[in-house]
Amino acid sequence: MRKSLIYKTLIWDETASLAVLDTAALVNAAILRHALTPVAAAALGRTMTASAYLCSWLKEEESSLSVTIAGGGAGGKICVAGDGALHMRGFVEHPDADLPPRADGKLDVGGFTGSEGTLTVIRDDGEGIPFVGTSALVSGEIAEDFSAYFLTSEQRPTGVALGVRIDTDGSCMAAGGLFLQPLPGAGEEVLDRIEEVMRGYGQISSILAAEGAEGIFTRFGVPMSEGREIFFRCHCSKERVESLILSLGKSEAEAILRDEGEISVYCHYCNTSYRFNEEETRALFERENKQ
Repeated sequence: MRKSLIYKTLIWDETASLAVLDTAALVNAAILRHALTPVAAAALGRTMTASAYLCSWLKEEESSLSVTIAGGGAGGKICVAGDGALHMRGFVEHPDADLPPRADGKLDVGGFTGSEGTLTVIRDDGEGIPFVGTSALVSGEIAEDFSAYFLTSEQRPTGVALGVRIDTDGSCMAAGGLFLQPLPGAGEEVLDRIEEVMRGYGQISSILAAEGAEGIFTRFGVPMSEGREIFFRCHCSKERVESLILSLGKSEAEAILRDEGEISVYCHYCNTSYRFNEEETRALFERENKQ
């Protein structure tokens, strides 16, 4: 079974870092969860790929990160969350939104996302005060927007290429990304080299489809590193929802049952609903009282 993987190494006499992500399986999991249109899959897939790269730098598996892109486009907000174990999840506000292709025949990700807004990253490494970084959107095409985020919020100039290729049946044929960052102390010539190299990766999904991640390492003349697996995995569960209902208290839970007929909790990240009727809710509190 195909896996989503991230590969990282140092290049150019250790003056820059290279990361290559193959995320087709991750995108296909999102398509199945949310019934995404092709352009929605492309927008969410690109965002999940970039977010997985950010998560790969988290210090601990329990550390967390979230990304929100609010650009005012047809798809509404794009939200992705993940952790240091590379457990990723995400959704778009309007997964059924569709747009005609651009004049060049490509999916109109910029129109779906919008460009009048912000990209926000919240990173919690367990140090007590989460880091919050925000940058203005550049185009809504996602890659340029993350590149701008790295420069303005992280002060780390970064070459970013992201792509998602959708098949005629709506599934993802290829998806992934490439990230190039100069290491501290690298000179201007490294920045210039990154800018020049990135011009050749405008069609990253096509390159991954034809050559795979290994082909990109071959292009850079370095051996392929060992990959880390990326998963589509949500933190929600029936047990967590039960704890949430118990935290409401019996009186509040009974009030919701009288008004709604059931207690319903919906997880946007994985498109899962948890429903508890009166009998199930009563049994839940009775079990809690016996403990």
